[in-house]
Amino acid sequence: MFTPEELKKYAQTLWWGLETARTRPYEKGDMVMLRYDLDALPLAEAMFDLLMDKGVIPVPRANLSTEMEKSFYGKGDDRQIETVPPGDKPLMENLNGVISLIAPASLTHLKDVDPARLGKAAVSRKFLREIMEGREQSGDFAWTLCMYPTQALADSASMSLEEYKQEIVNACFLDKEDPEAEWNVIFEQTLKVKQWLNELPIRRIRVKSESTDLVVTPGEKRRWLGVSGHNLPSFEIFTSPDWHGTEGVYYADQPSFRSGNYVKGVRLTFKDGRVVESDAEEGAEFVAKQLAMDEGAPQLGEFSLTDRRFSRIGKFMANTLFDENFGGEYGNCHVAVGASYADTYAGDQSELDQNLKKQLGFNDSALHWDLVNTEPKTVTAELEDGSEVLIYENGEFKHE
Repeated sequence: MFTPEELKKYAQTLWWGLETARTRPYEKGDMVMLRYDLDALPLAEAMFDLLMDKGVIPVPRANLSTEMEKSFYGKGDDRQIETVPPGDKPLMENLNGVISLIAPASLTHLKDVDPARLGKAAVSRKFLREIMEGREQSGDFAWTLCMYPTQALADSASMSLEEYKQEIVNACFLDKEDPEAEWNVIFEQTLKVKQWLNELPIRRIRVKSESTDLVVTPGEKRRWLGVSGHNLPSFEIFTSPDWHGTEGVYYADQPSFRSGNYVKGVRLTFKDGRVVESDAEEGAEFVAKQLAMDEGAPQLGEFSLTDRRFSRIGKFMANTLFDENFGGEYGNCHVAVGASYADTYAGDQSELDQNLKKQLGFNDSALHWDLVNTEPKTVTAELEDGSEVLIYENGEFKHE
């Protein structure tokens, strides 16, 4: 599907992402896990070869196939679903990076599985993510991920496989001679926006569109991040707010495929920081059970905006990695219910322990689910002195 040259560029771009995401350079002998879906094998092989050239130690891991997932979640008892192999913990404690290649062979194969079973598996493995998060805070670890085209993705996005592939090529600058140089330009452009937002003494943010009227409270010691290398492509600028201050209604007009399920038209009503009412045009039961996964699931973990001038994504791609970075005519806003990102803490990362996270309103959950709104909207910031500043309108930041 991809030419050898495109695969090489894609692998080099992923390495740029991993290096950019880590606070200190990689060294020979560092261990990097290469996690991939089976359909992404050609890119996995190109990435493995590059990792060998870099002198790091590749740790390849194939994800479960569609049939394996159906068997695991459909037949497994609680012990089978919740047991974590004994070698996973020490491995995570020693990894220096993870590169994930997403290539789903099916997007709806788990639609008949009780969503609570998916939640049990996620909760039992939450501690592994916490290990990685702690190592990332200390500068020992970083992660990045990307997507590889499959027929299931193309069909769900109403494209041919070749058309879908070309959207990935375009979004990741693989059509350019030097994709890394292109990403460095985006990095510098978004840096200006982040600096502007981080200098504003924002008390509250209000998002208004035809179907959304939501208030988000950034909270103390927060910073805005984006184009950090974690996701490729990534054009969003985001923060993890204080979940306690979330109020109002949020509507996701863009559909979402998650954990083998399809949902559409998700509407969430927040009061005192928590979802008190949820609904969806399709998949309402799945939404409700995801929000019941644990104590933090119905609380906000992320607030994000994408400027249409940065993003080359203009079509629905049936995958959150791309869809949360949608540019189109009006850009997008997305929120994530569930886990927050610790790296949005503006202070010394080494001091951000569980007690401080709780005190500052960083949300804790096994869930992290991005829900995207692409409607024309205004986003206004109320500053500490009571004045208001328009920070985003109709798909563009207002920093200039």
